[in-house]
Amino acid sequence: MNQIVNQLNTTLLVIGGGPGGYVAAIRAGQLGIPTILVEAGQLGGTCLNIGCIPSKALIHAAEEFEKVNHYASGSALGISASAPSIDVARTVGWKDGIVKRLTGGVGALLKKNDVQVINGFARILDGKTVEVKGADGELQRIRCEHLLLAAGSEAVELPFMPFGGMVVSSTEALSPQTIPKQLVVVGAGYIGLELGTAYRKLGAEVTVIEAADRILPAYDAELTKPVGAALKKLGIDLRLGSKVLGLNAAGDGVRTETGHGEEIVLSADRVLVAVGRRPRAGGWGLESLQLDMNGRAVKIDDQCRTSMRNVWAIGDLAGEPMLAHRAMAQGEMVAEIISGKRRHFQPAAMPAVCFTDPEVVVVGMVPAEAEAAGIDAITANFPFAANGRAMTIESTDGFVRVVARRDNHLILGWQAVGRGVSELSTAFSHSIELGARLEDVGGTIHAHPTLGEAVQEAALRALGHALHI
Repeated sequence: MNQIVNQLNTTLLVIGGGPGGYVAAIRAGQLGIPTILVEAGQLGGTCLNIGCIPSKALIHAAEEFEKVNHYASGSALGISASAPSIDVARTVGWKDGIVKRLTGGVGALLKKNDVQVINGFARILDGKTVEVKGADGELQRIRCEHLLLAAGSEAVELPFMPFGGMVVSSTEALSPQTIPKQLVVVGAGYIGLELGTAYRKLGAEVTVIEAADRILPAYDAELTKPVGAALKKLGIDLRLGSKVLGLNAAGDGVRTETGHGEEIVLSADRVLVAVGRRPRAGGWGLESLQLDMNGRAVKIDDQCRTSMRNVWAIGDLAGEPMLAHRAMAQGEMVAEIISGKRRHFQPAAMPAVCFTDPEVVVVGMVPAEAEAAGIDAITANFPFAANGRAMTIESTDGFVRVVARRDNHLILGWQAVGRGVSELSTAFSHSIELGARLEDVGGTIHAHPTLGEAVQEAALRALGHALHI
């Protein structure tokens, strides 16, 4: 048994250096709270290292490569180019450089705010004590007044097709050594479609298998229709209403079963399993606390308190929605509560973005949710086909949609699908958080020509007098 080489005491101990954990630690440091953060891997967690940031970098590289390919075959813009090639190793190196700069920046911010960072694997002994094993095997024991659990999530593995060899998770898919000739993606959620689209643009033949009867099952069908059309145009083979049975005996294909019970083997030299993520709840002593749980997720209240006094949980460990910006907001709030401030996590809206091509944004209620809640709502769409800026960037597919109460025109939700609409999410969130009505958005002067004009026009259309349609 290893000997304890160091015993530390602190006010706040954070387990996990992802977006939630590091933001909590930085804010606690700003507020003068003695804080220690423990992270087994690289600072930044899944988001910075193997999730949000590297995936968007790979998506951008794929878009640029596909754009040059498009110009090589002729363009209405009058641009021509030779057939391009791509050095995947350099692409991955560029992506890794971005990740390194961001994780280095997180480390610098923690240091600036006097947060002590310990690199090692944490194991909870009780609600006040954690043991940390470093890479050299040395043990440190840390006592704390407040314990913040921010361990994040992990990719769900299929028991009959575990990760390894040709079967990869999003982690491996974001650092490819080569582009496969034939990629099979299991799961048509946002991770599967984002990466599947990127790989198709990089030259792979891509087949997507989804058990549901449509893509992006978490989004409504009207929003996903332009995405489905774009996937078809790219040549991605969608196998909806099908389930995966495992690899074939030769190990060069995926056995699938259609909704009619027919078994089909799809050739593949790489398989990306993207069937979701789950809270990282096992293997680090969480069970010793005997906290109230929601399945694998830690149950919390609207202050991120668990069932044990002064033990807090944030981010993916606390369940859906698993969004980095949710974790950040929760982490900041917990630090402020510990410092004595009065806070509750009660956002009026939380944006969710799918970085497919076209992108999808959902903030607040969709029409079906308003109807289910018994709210008499107005819904109005404004198509990008009637937006000048969309025309000039060759992206007229998609629309902006608003949902508002019929009685007082209070805005309940915004949705959009189209190129670059992720950047509209801030305006959507602001209007809902600030309690805007249709008249407020309709009466706001929007810059011309921008995609944002579609936001104003959607509000005006809901009021019955859109100007450009």
